Order: sequence, then C-alpha cells, then structure tokens
Amino acid sequence: MGILNPTGYKKKKLNQNYNNAMIIQEDYSWCPSTIRNILKNDIYIGNITQGKRRVKSYKVHKLEQVPESEWITVENMHDSIIDKELFEKAQALRKVDTRVQNSGKLSIWAGILKCADCGHAMHKKYCRNAKGRVYEYYICGTYRKKSNKLCTKHTLKVEELEEVVLETIKLHLEFLIDTEKLLEQINKSNNKKLVNENMKNIKNIKEKEIEKLSNLKKGLYEDWKNEYITKEEYLEYKKKYENDIKKIKEVIVNLEKQKNDINKVEKKNNLWLENFKKEKNIINLDRDVIAEIIDYIEIHENKKITIHFKFMNEFDKSLEIENKY
Repeated sequence: MGILNPTGYKKKKLNQNYNNAMIIQEDYSWCPSTIRNILKNDIYIGNITQGKRRVKSYKVHKLEQVPESEWITVENMHDSIIDKELFEKAQALRKVDTRVQNSGKLSIWAGILKCADCGHAMHKKYCRNAKGRVYEYYICGTYRKKSNKLCTKHTLKVEELEEVVLETIKLHLEFLIDTEKLLEQINKSNNKKLVNENMKNIKNIKEKEIEKLSNLKKGLYEDWKNEYITKEEYLEYKKKYENDIKKIKEVIVNLEKQKNDINKVEKKNNLWLENFKKEKNIINLDRDVIAEIIDYIEIHENKKITIHFKFMNEFDKSLEIENKY
C-alpha cells in the first residue's frame, strides 16, 4: 500500500536525522518481526498491558523480560481501532503453523491437517506415478519424521481431500437456509419471551427476599439491645440471615449468567451462519475460505476425515465424512 514503516516515516515525513542499522536500503519495507508485534498487540482493541520488563535486582540494573503470564492487562482503557472479533481471528491464525516448503508457496491446508491418531501435523509430499504424473499427498508427520512404530501413514491425496471438503461445505450450505429460518423462529417465538419473563420474575422475587432478610437483620440489633434476644441468639440469627442473603445473591448471579449465555449462543450461531453465507457460491477452495470456516481437519487411517468447523459448538461440532476413494 506504500505506507512507510516507522523508520521511513521519521526520515521522510518528520525529516528527522534517524538511522536504523537493520535497514540498509531505503525502500522502508516492513520486516516480519514488526508485523508480528503489531498483530499481537492488544493496544489496538483498547487494552493497556504493563509489566513486560523489569529490573533484575536493585544491585543489577539490567532489564529482563517478564513471562507473559505475569503481565498486567487492563481492558477497555481507550477506544479500540480494531474490531475485537477481527483481532481474535488474527491471534488464531498466528497460532497456525504456516511454514512453507522450498517453493515458497503457502499451502491452503497449512496448519489445518492433523493425524487423527497421534494428533501431529500432516506433512505434504510429492510422488510420481508410473505414467510420470506428479501428484501431491499428505502423510502423518510422526510416521514420516520419527518412526513407523509410533504411528501409521494416514496417506491421502490432495485432490481427494479437496473434493471431499468442498462437497462437505456445499452439503452444509444446503441446510443453511433452513437453519437460519429456524433460528429466526426461535428468536421470535413466545418461548424465548417466556424464558426472559420467567427469569425477570424470579429475579424480582429474589430481590424482595433479600430486602426482607436485610430488614430482619437490621431489627436483630434492636432486639438484642432491648434484651428481647440474647447475644448468642443475635449472632446466630445474624449469621443465618447473612448466609441466606449470600445464597440468594448467587442465584441472581447465576440467572444473569444463564441469560448472557443464551445471548452468547444466539450471537455465536448467527456468526457461524454469517461466515457460511459468505461462501454460498463456492466453486473452488482457497486459503481464505478454509481459514474462515474450518478450525482443523483430522485424517484417519481408513481415509475417513473429520472436519471441525468453527462456530459450531451449539450445533454439531464436527462432521465425519467417508472418503469414497
């Protein structure tokens, strides 16, 4: 896009006498480490993270890196400039193994295929048949790199894999419209309204119970001072009322959690549908389509594959397909 990196911006736009020993040519291209740091920096979604480095000791004034588990992060400190969903998608993609082979071309299946038995990544290989035709296939990484005693081949041709996955996605899309209509009916149904009303009524009843117990608790002190009850009775009743109030508050918290969970499920299902709807007219598979809707794929020894789609926790998490080859 022609956007200067920080060094180029300081020199070209701000006219600063700034030099970076890592940049030899004046093309001011972005280096991979800078891009990685940008992609994982949660400041773009409004978070502030501190405590990444510290002085080793009061005697040794040397900075050392702090483990990420010890960092201090405060969320929503300022307006975000990146959508949180997009940021989380970037984090998920960063974890995918996308190392390329000598060709320098990223496979559309990079980091997606796993051996169903040992769980390790599948490795891409090339083979030439008797007619001289070269074809690609995948083989279990454990079998290929370590030992044939630890796992079996789990081989599968790329063209077979592509055909099965494409047909499976199309199969899902055939049910998309009906599923979407079903969700709309659920959202508009009286059942959902009834659930919300019941939750609201229960919450109101519980809040009145808390108010009643709180008033009883306040009256205890006066009863004790007026010697209507003993100190032991006062402490006993006080503890009982406090425990009852605590339990009722927990019930209210659980009600709110259930309500939020329902909304999350509904939102997640809609998000899953939206991602699938983007691929309605899919003809060929590419990296973008796979990364958008597929979490990972397991390859079994009998040429069966298990496709784990994203956003499907509330439906079927995975779909097993018998490879016809």
